Amino acid sequence: MPVPEPGYDIDALRQRIPLLASCIPMNNCSQGPQTDVTRAAAERYLDSWNRTGMDWEAWIEEVRLAKVAFAALIGASPDDIAVFSSVSEAMSAVASAIDFSGKRRRVVVSEIEFPTTGHIWLAQQRRGAQVSWVAQRDGVIETSAYEAAIDEDTAIVAACHGYFLNGFTQDLSSIVAMARAKGALVFADAYQTLGVQPVNVREMGVDFLASGTLKYLMGVPGIAFLYVRPGLAETLEPAVTGWFGRSNPFSFDIKGLSWSATASRFDSGTPPIVNAYIARAGMEMISTIGVGKIRAWHEVLSERLRDGGRERGFTLHGTTDLARKTANTAFVVRDSHALEQAMRERGVLPSARGPVIRLAPHFYNTIADVDAALDLVAELTRNERS
Repeated sequence: MPVPEPGYDIDALRQRIPLLASCIPMNNCSQGPQTDVTRAAAERYLDSWNRTGMDWEAWIEEVRLAKVAFAALIGASPDDIAVFSSVSEAMSAVASAIDFSGKRRRVVVSEIEFPTTGHIWLAQQRRGAQVSWVAQRDGVIETSAYEAAIDEDTAIVAACHGYFLNGFTQDLSSIVAMARAKGALVFADAYQTLGVQPVNVREMGVDFLASGTLKYLMGVPGIAFLYVRPGLAETLEPAVTGWFGRSNPFSFDIKGLSWSATASRFDSGTPPIVNAYIARAGMEMISTIGVGKIRAWHEVLSERLRDGGRERGFTLHGTTDLARKTANTAFVVRDSHALEQAMRERGVLPSARGPVIRLAPHFYNTIADVDAALDLVAELTRNERS
């Protein structure tokens, strides 16, 4: 039986990731490795800073181009994109723009969100928000569970595209349809899916979608992007704001709130410039390879992880349905953090989260990488499984 191969030159791409010379990175759900283009982008900024002291127009142009790259990944216009330092900051800005003083006070939050989502919406309770939860069971949520949770009192629904713990993905289009029928907005966190699953915000219909770039988009911490549905931005005035949210930031008007007509009204202070250089390079690399091709290869690797884990006696966390999960495969272990450290010492980089060890390959990983990671987990957990 022939060994499957990706629809791109994996060997050439692997040559562009120096970390592969010493490690097997399987922790893309936490941090992607450095590539030649992301390092070159950082150096390009540093050279500019060193050469001119400040090249403000070029730096701000780089931020704009990073917005362009993000918009291209999600099927949006650059005018629909705002830039932040984190998804937490983006979500807080959106939350600050929601009016909880009237009838619509409910915020529906799924139990599979990253903790920051729950924290941000719970913090809005002092402004009148009423948080309710969509329960998860065995690491998944059936889409139908949202029907009972969303009603005419719902202002907004927070539904991640991919579950950070085990890679389970949600049908956002169906959730949006339920919310729209009740007049509610939808905020989607796509941190665990962008770069590994095709995303089109127009087809999904989401009102907001946010992601950073340090995971599958091959970037760094300290930068995130927010999509705001066209026609919606101009109806909202976030209390979390700054001078870049103005129609003309360089008017330096201290006494006026002249809101930008586009999603940039959600921009706040001086943007993360060096991060934008790196983020743009990483996103453009992913776009050049092709998210569809990456997804096809991930399905091969995910099948190997699922079946290989089963053969080795591991307990899988979440769904076994590859069509309903992203690149992250999680196995239940006794002490995930101790296991992560032990694996790192042996040159395999996993990601520990609570009760699970996560193995999250990316476009550059091979079947041999997957097998090596599974074998090491088996070796290091043999006693707890016997």
